Amino acid sequence: MDRPNYITPAGYAALRAEYDVLLAGERPKLVETIAWAAGNGDRSENGDYIYGRKRLREIDRRLGWLSKRMKAAKVIDPAVQEDRARIWFGAQTTIVDADDRERTLTLVGDDEADASAGRIGWNAPLARALRGAGVGDVRRVTLPAGDREYEVLAIAYPATDRFVASD
Repeated sequence: MDRPNYITPAGYAALRAEYDVLLAGERPKLVETIAWAAGNGDRSENGDYIYGRKRLREIDRRLGWLSKRMKAAKVIDPAVQEDRARIWFGAQTTIVDADDRERTLTLVGDDEADASAGRIGWNAPLARALRGAGVGDVRRVTLPAGDREYEVLAIAYPATDRFVASD
């Protein structure tokens, strides 16, 4: 991996939680079902066995991916960002385009991005264009729909507990 996998504490906790659920919860139950189905005789027409083996491969692939992402993760708490006057990892920023459409975005790790919730990945084109910008700065970004300019209206960083996963 050529770039660090930046992630918030909550994003890392979500990856870890999914890993734990798959490894300690879903996988053992599935292995038990496969063993039961295998004991029923002919495996070639046994739906429980065939589906179980397919699902087990999917879970193992996902566990491998999650494991790699967690090993490469560099957890950064946006609440301790020193330069709060500029847009860096974890910043919540309000931008406006030439058509006076405002958007509020939060720059998060690529694994926790959700554009519909206003969270964009650190390596997304818009996030890369906004990095280091201050209030009043205008940044140009090339998007699939063409070049657009955005002006930064506000920058805020969350309190620590916003990104900490709850128990």
